[in-house]
Amino acid sequence: MGGTAVPDGQRGDEDDRGGLRTALGGLTTRGRSFLAAGVAAAVCAYVLGQADLLRVGLLLATLPLICVLVLHRTRYRVAASRRLTPQRVEAGSEARVQLRMENVSKLPTGLLMLQDHVPYMLGPRPRFVLDRVEAGGRREVSYRVRSDLRGRFPLGPLQLRLNDPFGMCELTRSFSAYDTLTVVPRTEALPPVKLVGESLGHGDGQQRSLALAGDDDIIPRAYRHGDDLRRVHWRSTARYGELMVRREEQPQRARCTVLLDTRRVAYQGSGPDSAFEWAVSGAASALVHMLERGYAVRLVTDTGSTVPGEGSEGAPAQDSAESAGLMMDTLAVVDHSEGGGLSRASDALRGGDEGLLVAFVGDLDEEQAALTARMRGRAGAAVAFVLDSGTWLTGGAVAGAVEDRVRQLREAGWTALPVPPGARLADLWQQAAGMRAESAADTYGGWS
Repeated sequence: MGGTAVPDGQRGDEDDRGGLRTALGGLTTRGRSFLAAGVAAAVCAYVLGQADLLRVGLLLATLPLICVLVLHRTRYRVAASRRLTPQRVEAGSEARVQLRMENVSKLPTGLLMLQDHVPYMLGPRPRFVLDRVEAGGRREVSYRVRSDLRGRFPLGPLQLRLNDPFGMCELTRSFSAYDTLTVVPRTEALPPVKLVGESLGHGDGQQRSLALAGDDDIIPRAYRHGDDLRRVHWRSTARYGELMVRREEQPQRARCTVLLDTRRVAYQGSGPDSAFEWAVSGAASALVHMLERGYAVRLVTDTGSTVPGEGSEGAPAQDSAESAGLMMDTLAVVDHSEGGGLSRASDALRGGDEGLLVAFVGDLDEEQAALTARMRGRAGAAVAFVLDSGTWLTGGAVAGAVEDRVRQLREAGWTALPVPPGARLADLWQQAAGMRAESAADTYGGWS
């Protein structure tokens, strides 16, 4: 819900003088024409000595000034609010904006014109005309916005235009509240494939591990009333001289890291159909799919940034819903980085078991391909989608250099696939699953 603002009349002498100057500046073309005609008629009447013409001139010049004064003294107060539903949409989807106007004064309003500021990517600025709102009355209007480009777009502030009955003067009063529409990348539903060798556990993305927190501590603890005597750890009991219960195993979510290469030098072209936008949408599709399968997912870029952040034990600091929101918000505004290499991403992946690693990379030279190949050693399983941005511009076949990089990654243990222009990630995902099944002996934990 957007905030509420109330344009009002005069607020002290200084504000009154400033508001009067603003009102004079709001004279319409008709008002300026009447004023100019009145002044000209008065001058001519003075020169020619025509008293009747002087009266006409004074009438013409006074009418717009009276309208300015009346409009400036208008004291009815209008409150406005905005509701954006939903606040986060995929590219190409629509969001609904609902505006509510309420007359909180004791006087009915005249003709009101509303205009909401909307970025041009979301469509034309919506304009509405509200005829006479009674005291305490409400009016609601709505419009829809849509963007094919991801990003964060401000909506507002809302402007209210006031007109006098003769159309001599027009005043614009702006509200301060605004909302932000987040347009996230398009996601593609991926097939629920599984690789052989997937670890057993409670759910697709869970495995058994030692408890790290809660009632089952990482070290034996003192016996508590109600503990099962079968859990007594006799060696620790003898050592500490009191009953100690042993640690137990509990389910732990399997991990998945999605690596997105954003280097400017790795991509050519721009726009919704560019290779870079395909990589961003692919990363979004992969992380959403893995979260739905029960994995703990994090997003890493070539700059070394990690979303979400990690806790003290390397575990994700947020739950799945919050993590998904953070990662999708990041992908909504991610842009090209100026870095030339993937060394920071390699450092971010260093240390610990990364589980499944899914990478979306652009053009790789020999050095960066070798660095990417070495990242495989830190993951249980690794899948790479390699884009040749040059072919995305021409619509041709995948270049031989890309095939060489893919072969280099495969030799290092990656399941690597070249991405031709316009390819569907779901098809490549299925193809990667088949390739992983052929090398089941090297698979850790599986992916789905």
